[in-house]
Amino acid sequence: MNLWFVFALMTAAAIFAVLLPLGLGSRAQTGGNEALVYKDQFAEIDRDAAAGLIGASEAEAARVEIGRRLLAAADRPVPPPLQSSVTFRRVAAGIALVGLPLLALAVYLPLGSPRLPDFPLAERTRAPDATQPLENLVAQVEQHLEKDPNDGRGWSVLAPVLLRLGRYDDAVRAFRNAITYSGDSAPRRADLGEAIAAAAGGVVTSEARAEFERALALDAGDVKAKYFVGLAAEQDGRKADAAAIWRTMLEKAPPNAPWRPLLQDSLVRVGAPAAPALSDQTMAAAKDMKSDDRDAMIRGMVERLATRLKQNGDDVDGWLRLVRAYLVMGDRDKARSAQTDARQAVGGDAERLKQLNEGLKSLGLDG
Repeated sequence: MNLWFVFALMTAAAIFAVLLPLGLGSRAQTGGNEALVYKDQFAEIDRDAAAGLIGASEAEAARVEIGRRLLAAADRPVPPPLQSSVTFRRVAAGIALVGLPLLALAVYLPLGSPRLPDFPLAERTRAPDATQPLENLVAQVEQHLEKDPNDGRGWSVLAPVLLRLGRYDDAVRAFRNAITYSGDSAPRRADLGEAIAAAAGGVVTSEARAEFERALALDAGDVKAKYFVGLAAEQDGRKADAAAIWRTMLEKAPPNAPWRPLLQDSLVRVGAPAAPALSDQTMAAAKDMKSDDRDAMIRGMVERLATRLKQNGDDVDGWLRLVRAYLVMGDRDKARSAQTDARQAVGGDAERLKQLNEGLKSLGLDG
């Protein structure tokens, strides 16, 4: 109410400023101005006569002439104000009385916030401090969500921060609320599953796995959900299944995917090291080549790899790359020959032989 009262006063002041000049009637400026001039001339003649600059007869003659002019000016009729001027003033006054308030309302109602409650001055001057601890910012968001628990966007922002801070149970609740108030999606389901697994000490529980499977039902290509399904297989003792999941992901991964190292480390952990046929740089270089040129380049590189392994057969990863390359090229006989050569080369090292056999099994050959 106070705000509207202030606006009314401001509008009244604006209208008064416009109406005041219009309300003053036009004065007969011509006659008044001439009378003032003649009076000044009378005074000037008196000063000159007193100073002896003019004679008495000359001064008297000048007074007579000025008096004659003054009488003539007084007898001259003053023209009445023009009707058009009166009409203009009336129109301007009407516009000021009606137009100004209407214009102010037309501008304020769509652009202003007439129904916004009062905001204390202290709160207006308080700006978020990017340098304050993350926990303080989280506390502010949590206070906001206590007042507005249906803010799905707020829950979506808060949940991953809670997960990073190690507040796993709170993160689970936040991810559930994000799904409830912002809608279901594969990334939100995968994030929820990750939070549940983190709350369980890194164990992919049945509840967490159910969330990952829901994510894959929404988007079969969700990377996080696929990885954790493989992790669940590893934790269940099904290392071959985990290796198959992760190797498929690695084969389809873009060369610059940030999660490639994680997959490679996971494959090593289950005894099936990553074995791409060619390096990412080579695949990128071959992408724009003609088919025949690309095949020739790949075959040349595979043959050079085979030659190197015959000279130094201790490289288990190299043998696996060679076998997979032959399989991709359709040379299954060469793949089995390379498998035999690899076992002979590393047969004296039980650990390397085990690693080789696990990798061969993941490639579809007998371990």
